Amino acid sequence: MNKKTDIIVVGGGPCGSYAAYTAVKHGAEVTVCEEHEEVGGPRHCAGHLNISSLKRLGIRVPQNVIENIIKGAVFISPSGKQFVLRCRDPVTYVVNRELFDKQMAEVAMQSGVDYRFKSRVKSLVLDSGSVKGVALQGEKLKANIVIDAEGCSSKLLKQTGLKGLKSGMVARGIQAEVDGFEGIEEDMVEVYFGRNVAPGFFAWIIPRKDGTAKVGLATRAGNPQEYLHRFMKKHPVASERLKKSNLTYTSVHPIPMEGPLPRTVSSGFLAVGDAASQVKPTTGGGVIFGLTCAQIAGKVASEAVDVQDFSETFLSGYQRRWKQVAGFELNTMLRMRKMLDSLSDRRLDNVIGLCSRLGVNNVLEKAGDLDFQGRSLISVAKYPGTAAVISYFIFSWLTSTTRQ
Repeated sequence: MNKKTDIIVVGGGPCGSYAAYTAVKHGAEVTVCEEHEEVGGPRHCAGHLNISSLKRLGIRVPQNVIENIIKGAVFISPSGKQFVLRCRDPVTYVVNRELFDKQMAEVAMQSGVDYRFKSRVKSLVLDSGSVKGVALQGEKLKANIVIDAEGCSSKLLKQTGLKGLKSGMVARGIQAEVDGFEGIEEDMVEVYFGRNVAPGFFAWIIPRKDGTAKVGLATRAGNPQEYLHRFMKKHPVASERLKKSNLTYTSVHPIPMEGPLPRTVSSGFLAVGDAASQVKPTTGGGVIFGLTCAQIAGKVASEAVDVQDFSETFLSGYQRRWKQVAGFELNTMLRMRKMLDSLSDRRLDNVIGLCSRLGVNNVLEKAGDLDFQGRSLISVAKYPGTAAVISYFIFSWLTSTTRQ
């Protein structure tokens, strides 16, 4: 074994970089092992991030990374009904994910994190059930703690004896970029529902200020590439938006959809982000919750270094803290996702139509941080229009499930 470090982070994406940055800021020595030549690729995320959540995390996004600033969304039902949610102030940034990832890594490097590129971790190094480092090609690196931020994979997780992701927990997403669009307001995204559009999820068009757009969807069944082609060419609304568009980039990627894993800690080991399935089941967004949990992981890991206690008992403080912050939200969103999945296209039409008729858009502006959807739902439930929609939504779910 070579020189020992305090903490090894596997994966140089945003979660890995932020966990490493946090641990270094608290005095630990950290090495990031990144399998690619540089961070930022392959890009497979829409990069649609909540502004208030980024501010809460203390993450500044440089202007050159921001591709657009969004004020709202248009939700389009299976039959074409539309519900428009527009806020007075900007809600989200559309970021260039390659540049965003690079910026996160650069901040970590400037703080003292050591990055090792082209360093693919093949396995963990274990001693009497405790993680003691990682094995690369022809080399082993020693560490007191390994933070697994490798993305939607359970390769390392399962080596510790923890339960990993199962195939049924994962949807297949496809992210594309097109060279133009028509009929979409520049500061609004469009979200499309329907079992023929994206079974078990939805499709989206996200405009950028330069006149190009990000288009994508996710599905639990079938070929996402075939669904994307059908969406762009045959959907009555989307095909008009994209009739003159050409694809300039596509990538297919897995998205954990069944809520966080029950255990994310073992002796000398923490899992964060997609590796721990810390992803919003409602939207598939994993960056903000992943960063939130990565920050906690970095703090707990540095505390373990301070007291030289790398046991599962001590590191379980990470599990407790992230559950306190995000557990309720992720579990609530999982229930919402299961409700959505149970609804027929006709029921979805009715829900979206009801939202539009009752003016729920005016209420949702008061919801606060939309990443924390469970708390937001509670805060707006007192308004009559929202209460009516929630009641109909629950009634539809109950009648759907009792027929199964």
